[in-house]
Amino acid sequence: MPASVARDRATGHHGVVGTTKVATLNLTGEMRFEAVVGSGHRIVIDDGPDGDGPSPADLVGIALGGCSAMDVISILRKKRQVVTSYEIRVTGLQREAHPKAFIRFDVVHVLEGELDADAVRRAIELSARKYCSVGSTLATGSPEVHHAFEIHAPGGEERFEEVVVTGPNMTFEEMVAGI
Repeated sequence: MPASVARDRATGHHGVVGTTKVATLNLTGEMRFEAVVGSGHRIVIDDGPDGDGPSPADLVGIALGGCSAMDVISILRKKRQVVTSYEIRVTGLQREAHPKAFIRFDVVHVLEGELDADAVRRAIELSARKYCSVGSTLATGSPEVHHAFEIHAPGGEERFEEVVVTGPNMTFEEMVAGI
């Protein structure tokens, strides 16, 4: 990777970056990839007709729900709320036209236990407005997404090229205008 790309990742349009998350995906089937994150955890992503893993779009809802759920349960435990069961339901509404961007998410927290409604409400508010990086990213539309390719030819020749940068805060029309 060129030094300029690494340098651009260290500072963005919002200032100095605090943490970098890395994921590497390798093709293992027709529409099946195995993803490995920086911590070494693995997940299968499969968008084929008989897929044996969630699709990339499914993972957006999973990430949003997981992020919020981790925040909320942590906050409720700190408030000494007794949670005996916790389920989070995420529904994402996508446009019909490509790129089938999400236009709305509904996140419903279903809890059981000896719970104070104000404590639950506050925990959800804190997650949504302060702590959940996934929800914040989706809600603000603030990240830049840099798309590039790297080709390794059989003879050892290599080529790297940045293709397009999307975001931040692009409208749907701006996103598809370049096609």
